[in-house]
Amino acid sequence: MMMLLFLPLQSAIVTFMGIVVLTMKAAVIELFLAAPQINCDVKAGKIIDPEFIVKCPAGCQDSKYHVYGTDVYASYSSVCGAAVHSGVISNSGGKILVRKVAGQSGYKGSYSNGVQSLSLPRWRESFIVSESKPKKGISYPSALTYSSSRSPATKAGKCETTKVYQKPSVPGTTAQPATPMQALPTTTPKATHTALPKPSLSATSATNSPRPQPVGHRNQEMDCKVDLSFLIDGGSGIGKRRFRIQKQFLEEVAQALDIGPAGPLMGVVQYGDNPATQFNLKTHMNSQDLKTAIKKITQRGGLSNVGRAISFVTKNFFSKANGNRGGAPNVAVVMVDGWPTDKVEEASRLARESGINIFFITIEGAVENEKQYVMEPNFANKAVCRTNGFYSLNVQSWFGLHKTVQPLVKRVCDTDRLACSKTCLNSADIGFVIDGSSSVGTGNFRTVLQFVANLSKEFEISDTDTRIGAVQYTYEQRLEFGFDKYSTKPDILNAIKRVGYWSGGTSTGAAINYALEQLFQKSKPNKRKLMILITDGRSYDDVRIPAMAAHQKGVITYAIGIVWAAQDELEVIATHPARDHSFFVDEFDNLYKTVPRIIQNICTEFNSQPRN
Repeated sequence: MMMLLFLPLQSAIVTFMGIVVLTMKAAVIELFLAAPQINCDVKAGKIIDPEFIVKCPAGCQDSKYHVYGTDVYASYSSVCGAAVHSGVISNSGGKILVRKVAGQSGYKGSYSNGVQSLSLPRWRESFIVSESKPKKGISYPSALTYSSSRSPATKAGKCETTKVYQKPSVPGTTAQPATPMQALPTTTPKATHTALPKPSLSATSATNSPRPQPVGHRNQEMDCKVDLSFLIDGGSGIGKRRFRIQKQFLEEVAQALDIGPAGPLMGVVQYGDNPATQFNLKTHMNSQDLKTAIKKITQRGGLSNVGRAISFVTKNFFSKANGNRGGAPNVAVVMVDGWPTDKVEEASRLARESGINIFFITIEGAVENEKQYVMEPNFANKAVCRTNGFYSLNVQSWFGLHKTVQPLVKRVCDTDRLACSKTCLNSADIGFVIDGSSSVGTGNFRTVLQFVANLSKEFEISDTDTRIGAVQYTYEQRLEFGFDKYSTKPDILNAIKRVGYWSGGTSTGAAINYALEQLFQKSKPNKRKLMILITDGRSYDDVRIPAMAAHQKGVITYAIGIVWAAQDELEVIATHPARDHSFFVDEFDNLYKTVPRIIQNICTEFNSQPRN
């Protein structure tokens, strides 16, 4: 009887203990999963921890939080933006597990979960994102370790020893004290710069500088309309006198350019340890006001972190809020006394891919016994828009800087040669070759036209940007409109909408030949030529010879097949490699799904072209 009473009591105790244990486990797990909160703009590369759990806020789907790659992301990406792109969390936020992995030789962009990720050729470090399920035996940090914003070389949990030196002071000037972060060599190298003589700078420039041209003359002669950013060296190593010469140079450039709303606009960013905008594109709208503002600039001091300054300009300077006009080429002229104290190549590449034309003016570069202090040898050639000499000006002496005014102004205003203003979206003549055969049908033909419109919407359309033309074909061919017919996006979209369905056979080879003669024969020499051919069946004629002719004439051909299209024909028509230029969908209603990938491939191909 006592045993019968005891058993239920023992069972109750065991049950109670089980509840306690489960409750304790849940509390431990909850404590274990307590994750630091981060903002949408935090990049993985800024976090040193190799593996960590974080909590993302809502709203990280926004396009301003850049993401690079698909599945494996470059560490330059927004952590939370990548998490939304990968589908681990939604735009409402949540916890994620992040693991750092090795850098990749290339990152492919894609559109997923409302986020358009971008392509990158390579990056030093990557990361992957997964659900926030902790692994056994791994302890996750309750607080993240960030790399110092003042030490960009620190990454991935290791402090690299970065040689950062204070440049030798200029004879005849008062050297400003080094900032605390500078790692100075035990023996300061002997300065070998040319000593500046005593005469005042104003007297020197009066005798050596060319007389500025009258206001208005420059624009009438050159039709110079550019949005220009000058990055000036305000580091301690430049000295006060050289800094004054640099400002005087800017004044002469401002005078020669003839600043104004219909012509060039100019802003100035000064860099030292960190960059700062002195004034933006819309602050001063004439040369005289600009020159007065330049006179008032005071030197910031510190290092000469050029790479950081270029990144700052890429992200902040050329915005609509700062006066960027959109239709004018973006130009950044970087002035460097000697050499930068950080790396410029990666920052410059991202600037170029953003459509910024980078010029470098290096004054009194490192001599032989100073080259050991240059962090990135041949830095100017790695940074500029093209390595053909057009974008680089090397000045042997500060006294010779004024001689650079006219050559620089001439190059900056030569908009035909500002190649980095051209992006994948504003530099092409695109000819659509549309199958209007009987098998398509009226309803499906309207779906094809919507696909053409969806692709066209992605491009910047004008006489000088991307131009659109269209051909419809059956047994015969018809030019619907040529490249020079419409020059605005609304006009193009209306023209596409008005195309009437023809009906007939399918002579794709003849259509390619017709497009080459009637569309691409009238393409501008400096334009990329893209043919986007859409068909729903096998051609009645040969496509090989016409396709070969298109390829030989430099026409990049995309072949889009639907339903009954022959995949072997698509591969023949498409530019090599066919996997990047041919697409197949099993029904007309799925055409829209190919738009992001086609745009991505067009841009990837454009950005992969060599700079030389």
